[in-house]
Amino acid sequence: MSNKKKKEKKEKQHKPEKHSETNESKQHVLTAIRALGKDATLRNIFPMLEDKLSQEDIIIGLTELEKRGKIRIEQKGIVKLLENREPKKHDRPSADIRNVKFQYGTADITQNGAAFVTVKGLTKDVYIPKSHVHNAMQGDEVKIRITSHTRRPEGEIVSIIKRAQDSFPGRIDLLDKFAFFIADERKLNTDVFVPLTALNGAKHDDRVIVRIMDWKTGSKNPVGEVVEVMTGEHSSDLDMKMILIGNGFSIDFPQGVYGELDQYTDKISQEEIANRVDMREVLTFTMDPEDAKDFDDAISIRKLENGNHEIGVHIADVSHYVREGTQLDMEAEKRATSVYLPDRVCPMLPEKLSNLLCSLRPNEDKLTFSTLFELDEKFNIKHYTIAKTVIHSNRRFTYEEAQQVIETGQGDYVEELQLLNKISKDIRGKRMKKGAIAFEKAEVKFKLDETGKPLGVVLKIRKDAHLLVEDFMLLANETVAKYGAKLRLGKKSLPFVYRVHDKPDPVKLDLFSNVAARFGYNIKFENPRQAAETFNTLLKKVEGRPEQNVLETMAIRSMAKAEYTTDNIGHYGLAMEHYTHFTSPIRRYPDVLVHRLLSEILGDTDKRIDKEELESRCKNSSIMERKAMDAEREAVKYKQIEFLQDKIGGEFDGVITGVIPRGIFVEMVDNKCEGMVSVEYLGPEDFVYEEKMVRLVGSRSKKQFNLGDKVKVKILSADIILRRIDLGMAESDLK
Repeated sequence: MSNKKKKEKKEKQHKPEKHSETNESKQHVLTAIRALGKDATLRNIFPMLEDKLSQEDIIIGLTELEKRGKIRIEQKGIVKLLENREPKKHDRPSADIRNVKFQYGTADITQNGAAFVTVKGLTKDVYIPKSHVHNAMQGDEVKIRITSHTRRPEGEIVSIIKRAQDSFPGRIDLLDKFAFFIADERKLNTDVFVPLTALNGAKHDDRVIVRIMDWKTGSKNPVGEVVEVMTGEHSSDLDMKMILIGNGFSIDFPQGVYGELDQYTDKISQEEIANRVDMREVLTFTMDPEDAKDFDDAISIRKLENGNHEIGVHIADVSHYVREGTQLDMEAEKRATSVYLPDRVCPMLPEKLSNLLCSLRPNEDKLTFSTLFELDEKFNIKHYTIAKTVIHSNRRFTYEEAQQVIETGQGDYVEELQLLNKISKDIRGKRMKKGAIAFEKAEVKFKLDETGKPLGVVLKIRKDAHLLVEDFMLLANETVAKYGAKLRLGKKSLPFVYRVHDKPDPVKLDLFSNVAARFGYNIKFENPRQAAETFNTLLKKVEGRPEQNVLETMAIRSMAKAEYTTDNIGHYGLAMEHYTHFTSPIRRYPDVLVHRLLSEILGDTDKRIDKEELESRCKNSSIMERKAMDAEREAVKYKQIEFLQDKIGGEFDGVITGVIPRGIFVEMVDNKCEGMVSVEYLGPEDFVYEEKMVRLVGSRSKKQFNLGDKVKVKILSADIILRRIDLGMAESDLK
């Protein structure tokens, strides 16, 4: 067998079992169709899934299900489920699975109260009738008993293994002798009974956070207690807090965490310094956004006696303070990430750590974990070292200050900054040659007044200073991952935390090609390597053009989601065989895990790593990362609506970013806000949805509305309660 075939076989054997995004889309769509039953239509399916999938993912799911003969889409958008047949041999679970008394999986609750549970080893989800859901909630990890294997596997939920969420935002309905809590969201589709003794000062109609304390089997309503009465300086402040809590993030830390923090001071003992590589005399500085307070990375540079240069990437040693098993550690693991909303940060670690003790502030000695690279005159890495260090930052640069020094050649440490910039460009060039994708999507920021109300929208373009920091962080992450992958205990590999990114879904690539073609870009995706080259070529062409944001957004959506795992499959988007997250432990829990693993490897502890436990922590971090992204998107939408409330009636140029049977989604070019034009506002005729082409077509005029089309829209309403921006077509576009 050739070396190439051996490698391919090995990669195939080590690739983890997991659903692709297409399979996730199919399953969510299938769940919705089953729940709707005879009422399943395109008009009903899309709004039912809007909180789980993008419009494109719903279309992909429907298309795949129809291709595989699972459904049939008929006239007027009626969707027929084609499951009334004897199951084929490959549909049946294996004898091993059928004979196992109990199975474990994640509950997906339908609107009518039934559930579907995904079980590894079964090609179909297990259907749980409403009467056998037994108080499970959306996303709960559950233990089930399979009771039937006829047309589809059916079962009952025996117990809840782990709640996805136990605290919910909503309001109190206070009666004479008791109170009920009504949740804001569908994750909790029942009211909660709250005893008067558990109101914690809440009054009728107060907005509160309630924690579920007990939910006895057979009881319709759980029992809960008010853990916080929500207050805010203004409605926006309150709503931002509710967005965080609604997505599973606490806005304060338990008292026990603050108690543990009392033992830490900013003093570093001489004994601790003696156990580390002392880098305090080496020129070191940080580069961060102007409003940043948690500086978790710094860069050092010095010339060695042999003429080479040493570049140091220094990362705050959070694991020195966040010790495993403490309340501080448990709270950090639970949050798994900091959440960045337009007007605030919900930190993973308390401020004393994130902004003071761990933050690499200038003119202070700080404990760090470092990767040190020796580079020759051609910027080739001759040697690297991973070590615990102590540093002393000489200067804090904002990105804008560092950029000015790079561009003008004047200012503090100009020679060092310009040399670092040259090295970073060389690193970037090598990465691009390997097939990395250059996503350079502009970041949308709001200008806010003192109350958090948006006054304007600003596009933040990343320049050399931003890219310089990113390039060195990517290098450090890749180096640490390679180091971790090589480590063994005897003949056994040690488990490690990887940041992996799978190849893109061909269905999504085809959809992207169709959209790009409407802007005049004819592209094809024939293999993964060519896909990266095609993306890079296109992204260069669209830079600075009106369609840039739409195509960059769709390109990102066509990619698989990156996640954390102990099973390495590489990182497709970065074209790296090994990659991890090591450089942001103040705001990401996986980085803390990586630091601990390195400590173990470097001999600081004799504790051995349990792979299953590590994988469980990786899974939680991936889940919380997506929840943070949901919260950030929801908060951005809220600020967009706030921004547009005094612009009702205004007309704006836009680009169609989504098409569904009930209308089109349009992103306005100037402010990047997205709203929906309902079909009744598209013109004085009926519009037919053509699924394969993802477009709406006028029944008489044959006028088309396609993804990527340029349109002019009028703002009809911006509803802060419904979180909805309603648009109409401008008069000029109706003619």
